[in-house]
Amino acid sequence: MSEITVISSKNGLEATRHAYHALVSGSDGLSAVVEGVTLVEDDPADMTVGYGGLPNCNGEVELDAAAMHGPTHRVGGVAGLKGYRHAVRLAKLVLEQTKHALLVGDGAAEFARANGFPEENLLTETARQIWLYWKQTNSTREDWVPPPWETLAPEVQKFFAKMKPGTESTHNAYQRSEVVDRPTGTIHCSCIDGSGDLSCVTTTSGLAFKLPGRVGDSAIPGAGLYVDNEIGSCGSTGRGEENVRNCSSFAVVELMRSGLSPAEAGLEAMKRIANHVGEPYLLGDDGRPNFGLKFYVLAKSGEYAGVSMWGPTQFAVTDSQGTRYEDCEFLYAKP
Repeated sequence: MSEITVISSKNGLEATRHAYHALVSGSDGLSAVVEGVTLVEDDPADMTVGYGGLPNCNGEVELDAAAMHGPTHRVGGVAGLKGYRHAVRLAKLVLEQTKHALLVGDGAAEFARANGFPEENLLTETARQIWLYWKQTNSTREDWVPPPWETLAPEVQKFFAKMKPGTESTHNAYQRSEVVDRPTGTIHCSCIDGSGDLSCVTTTSGLAFKLPGRVGDSAIPGAGLYVDNEIGSCGSTGRGEENVRNCSSFAVVELMRSGLSPAEAGLEAMKRIANHVGEPYLLGDDGRPNFGLKFYVLAKSGEYAGVSMWGPTQFAVTDSQGTRYEDCEFLYAKP
């Protein structure tokens, strides 16, 4: 018997707890992690996934998700999904009830309707207000004029106060051309069950205020997640484009196949990404990547690690020792 272990991104603490208890009660691994992250898709306070996720630049919420089952090596995903909050449950159905690996846009929505998923408006009032202020302050070349900072709802002030440059006086469209450090959010969750089988899922509303139709890494096997039941699994959150072009999750698992530990494999893949950044706007003055990226790595042996481009930061774990945060390994220390 293997020790049941569930790991997740930091926003998945309760997801790991829920999935662990499901596994202990006899659930299969994939169902357990799907239902774990569904808790986060239902939470409007988490504006990176599901209901309440931040919208694209037109104010529409578009969701991406994927599910991968270790024992069968099957994968299912949806991308550009509008109007249906449980993207990860839909991804699992793509795996189980179609001959395809990925459905997108209108096709994904039609599949959701056919399976009885309730259609709804995913844009909460808080997310709408945040999107609107982003729109109002996005560019001095447009005709929007932002309201006074002090008139904004507290949730909106809190959101933008966390974004660079981070002072009240800078929240003025006439003092800067754009809002930077847009959230990239997402939740990944993976598990190893009592039989030693692995499964993993990733779900997201994607890069906040993205171009309509943008698909990041979360729905793409080998990029946002990957599992080989003989070796281990990897999933990611952060700048998805880097995972797409580096096949990051696949690379991490293959590095473990060569004998590296989860932490070693994650750090090696992170170094490769940092060395392959070609766009000047993705590099800071120090020549290092100016974006965030994290891996959540689980080996067949039960060993696991969180690995981050920048640290210190944490990830979530539940096993027989309880539910907790643990520290990620990281490539660079935050200034």
